[in-house]
Amino acid sequence: KMVDPTLAEMGKNLNEAMKMLEDNQRKVEEENEKKYARKDIPGPLQGSGQDMVSILQLVQNLMHGEEEEEASQAYRLQNVGEQGHMALLGHSLAAYISVLDRERLRKLTTRILSDTTLWLCRLFRYENGSAYYHEDDRQGLLKICRLVIHTRYEDYTVEGFNVLCAKQPVIYISSAARTGLGQALCNQLGLPLSCMCHVPCNTMFGSQHQMDVALLDRVIKDDVESGKLPLLLVANAGTPGAGHTDKLGRLKELCEQYNMWLHVEGVNLATLALGYVSSSVLAATKCDSMTLTLGSWLGLPAVPAVTLYRHEDPSLSLAAGLTSSQPVEKLRALPLWLSLQYLGHDGIVERIKHASQLSQRLLENLKNLDYIKTSVEDELSSPVVVFKFFREYSNRDQASHAAQASTIQHSIISNERHIYDTLNQWLGEQLAQLVPASGVDVVELEDEGTCVRFSPLMTSAVLGTEIQDVDQLVDCLKMKIPVLTSTLQLREEFEQEVRRTVGLLYIEDLSWPGLGVVRYNCHSNGENDDKQDKELEKINTELLKKLNELESDLTFSLGPEFGGQKNCVYIGMVTEDLDVSELVETIAATGREIEENSRLLENMTEVVRKGIQEAQLQLQKANEERLLEEGLLRQIPVVGSVLNWFSPFQASPKGRTFNLTAGSLESTESTYVLKAQGTGTTPPPTPTSSLAKQRLPGQKIFKRSLRSSDAFSETSSVSHCDDLEKMDQRPSTLSPGPLETEKTEEQKEVAQATKTDAEDIHSDKLPHDCTKAEEQDSQR
Repeated sequence: KMVDPTLAEMGKNLNEAMKMLEDNQRKVEEENEKKYARKDIPGPLQGSGQDMVSILQLVQNLMHGEEEEEASQAYRLQNVGEQGHMALLGHSLAAYISVLDRERLRKLTTRILSDTTLWLCRLFRYENGSAYYHEDDRQGLLKICRLVIHTRYEDYTVEGFNVLCAKQPVIYISSAARTGLGQALCNQLGLPLSCMCHVPCNTMFGSQHQMDVALLDRVIKDDVESGKLPLLLVANAGTPGAGHTDKLGRLKELCEQYNMWLHVEGVNLATLALGYVSSSVLAATKCDSMTLTLGSWLGLPAVPAVTLYRHEDPSLSLAAGLTSSQPVEKLRALPLWLSLQYLGHDGIVERIKHASQLSQRLLENLKNLDYIKTSVEDELSSPVVVFKFFREYSNRDQASHAAQASTIQHSIISNERHIYDTLNQWLGEQLAQLVPASGVDVVELEDEGTCVRFSPLMTSAVLGTEIQDVDQLVDCLKMKIPVLTSTLQLREEFEQEVRRTVGLLYIEDLSWPGLGVVRYNCHSNGENDDKQDKELEKINTELLKKLNELESDLTFSLGPEFGGQKNCVYIGMVTEDLDVSELVETIAATGREIEENSRLLENMTEVVRKGIQEAQLQLQKANEERLLEEGLLRQIPVVGSVLNWFSPFQASPKGRTFNLTAGSLESTESTYVLKAQGTGTTPPPTPTSSLAKQRLPGQKIFKRSLRSSDAFSETSSVSHCDDLEKMDQRPSTLSPGPLETEKTEEQKEVAQATKTDAEDIHSDKLPHDCTKAEEQDSQR
């Protein structure tokens, strides 16, 4: 039974608040309200204040607003669980404990700090260590650097930077470390960037992400000979990119040789809590300090990071800021103190073990997949799996590449790597979208390019990743590999087809994850560039619209929003049954059709304009002729009406019609004579694609038939031709029946009539018949 009523009320209010904030199914009171409502505009504080429920409701609306981009954060809140509630309760308790009297506060904070430090040192096998709790995970390394400066420079407290100028300190950091870590340390310590030395990784032997120990030894010797002071080395137990671990044992020996401080950080430090630990990671327990990020490993929100270190002088630790005499500073460990007790030793180990099992499950499945290359240092215990889509070259391809010139070969290799980076970027985005619970992301590695990373220690506790999520990730990967291989194979064929097709221009865009980019170039008529560009944009826009209207599995688009080419058609990922030649010819034919229709419309507009001008001239000329025929007297108003009454004037109608096909004005006299309007010449047919292939039932456009169906169609076509030949030979070998006899007589009569007509054409009857017809027309 809880004695303090304030603590009981605090826990009750926290439970109610978390239930309200985590209720994502609560409906918004006014769903049809505008996006920028009056309630979103900040106003003055209410004089009487608001109750707790109203304030929490406002917080919930801000957290789970109408924007879809907040959905991921809401999903993470659902997986916080009760252990997360304990961490949040720790922040509330820290504020409440801070109001106690000084003596009670000192005793309580000392107990919390000592308990948490002891638990963490035993859990992660770091004997006789002290702990510094900090919000920013880089803050611990910064305090360690200050501690080492105070230790190595005895007069630093009095002289300050003067002692640093006499003997410049050097901090060594791996080139595979976090981006911007070295610059952040120099800025916070007030040191020039020349004090930071980036050590390259191995390029000849071993892992491509491990620090080169031999090179580091030579660099340190050169710095010592030049009068510099090697101060600190930052190593990785799990690089931020690939999760590789440096050779910590050899690095520790090197640091002892030059009296340097060794600091280790990385996600692989979490495996120190497991029963079996690899020797490479176990060597981290002998380092001088390490930084642990328990919040992401255990799924605990708002818990501080911890830096464990060993140092004998507490005064220097106090000067460096690793310890504080203020009891309130020690309360930072309270959320972690509560969470560790709630989870217990078994709960902590189980969470870390579960994340490692997820990595091993994915790694075992990736070994059985073709065209997937993994970058894993230790396959038995690595909690980070990095993989990429990559297709090995055959021996013949390697020989052809080796036979090329070095410059051309370098360009080809660079282009191929760029293409693979683009495809793997697309693959990572697709997997993250299809299986969001897996937590995969895309990472850029210096030597291997773009890869897909699966790091469950950083994501599984928050996202709630399970074994079935890993299996679903593998299934999605199996579906995407054939699409990637087909697209990679058909890219070159598509480029060749486009380059040999008149009217199409191939646009090389290595950053586009798809079949390729094509542009239809209209024929130039000597027009200015602006008008031609507008015409080109109009044709390609209409071409994109026409292609999207086709019933195909391909995706046609304008390309990426930023960085894409203008006036182009971007074709997405394809499958192996794509008929590239049909696709290219359809694009060219559709472009020509759009261009000719555009030209026809422009020509028709010009013809109509000229026809109107000519019609105006002919109407003016006809009015003048009418005045001459009628005479001047008929134009006078009164006299003309009287004269027309006594002697009506009958003029023949002289109308005009405009023929759009011929583009000329014609007389309407034939219309009045025949009482019908002539049809004129036949308009030209609309151009269409010449590839109108016969398709099987259910087969979409741009799809090739499978080999079995092709063989079946060839066999059936040959047998059909044989049947036709037999039918042609059948009348000559068989005796005709009654029906055949009737057809033969009918054919004879038709042939005789055709012969008679031909003889009449060449005889003298034709002029006589024509003369007789003319006489009948004149009499009529």
